[in-house]
Amino acid sequence: MTPQRRILILAAFVVLLAAVAVHSFLRASSRADEKNHARAGGPQITRGAVSLAPAGDGPRIVFRNMAWGPHRDELATVPAAAPEGARTASGVSCLRFHAAAGTGICLRVDKGGVQDGYRAVVLDAGLKQVSAHALAGVPTRARVSPGGHLAAWTVFVGGDSYAGTDFSTRTSVLDLRTGRLDASLEDFTILKDGRPYRSADVNFWGVTFAADERTFYATLATGGRTHLVRGDLAARTVTTLRENVECPSLSPDGTRVVFKKRVPDLPAEAPWRLYALDLASGAETPLAEERSVDDQVVWTDDRTVVYSLPGDFGADLYSVPADGSGAPARLMASALAPALLG
Repeated sequence: MTPQRRILILAAFVVLLAAVAVHSFLRASSRADEKNHARAGGPQITRGAVSLAPAGDGPRIVFRNMAWGPHRDELATVPAAAPEGARTASGVSCLRFHAAAGTGICLRVDKGGVQDGYRAVVLDAGLKQVSAHALAGVPTRARVSPGGHLAAWTVFVGGDSYAGTDFSTRTSVLDLRTGRLDASLEDFTILKDGRPYRSADVNFWGVTFAADERTFYATLATGGRTHLVRGDLAARTVTTLRENVECPSLSPDGTRVVFKKRVPDLPAEAPWRLYALDLASGAETPLAEERSVDDQVVWTDDRTVVYSLPGDFGADLYSVPADGSGAPARLMASALAPALLG
């Protein structure tokens, strides 16, 4: 063996040892961060099985864990009756997530290649991948229909905040029964004020599905205004219903939506308040949460909604009655993108 070859082998060995040392250090640091977080009042987290299927031990919450440590960004679960209790982490990482009826949608980073991208991954009840779809931008909203047959997601393809007006979104709907993917709701026929409408500045976001697995509601933005729309997947139409409605979330009984409303005189970077809209009467009710909420709420039942606000580790979850009564209360620290599963 030549001296040069011995030097190359030695150099490679040194690099390998350094890589192992760095990996061990980072892993130990991550575990230390998690232990310190728990000692400081953060949740205890252990690796285990997480399922989206109904369980015999009662309702539970599956969510994106935001606590520091090796399980940050993983889907985790807690009993709905003990939301601040010990967490079970799945090993499956998502940026945005939602689930219903044993089906999940996970918007995640797609690592590899010259530059990381994003993809939407449909998950079965055991969090195994059913299908994957490339995303055209940064994930922001995700929803599964009550029966688990439809999934929708929204990404930013230009800009990265709903607060201003200089952004562009793309919203897709996937029918898991047929495999049909409507890549953009902008391809649907828009009926605005009773007439067909077309414009280059149309954007959609924040889909929420009805129980019939055909009807949906969403936000349509055009001409500097936002509109609540009702969509029909079979007819491929959306119809405007009301102005100044963003990120609607349909109640389990299908009678109301809770949404973000822009309120005059609030700061430009925090312009929203949560409101409930009765779809039959058109009556609006402000909810008791007075902070600006940039989220699409999730209903826990026909009386209560859950949403995220900024927290020490990225986001915390809060709940508030949907009828305007009561007061907001923190539900979970260091958590985002919840799905309430019975």
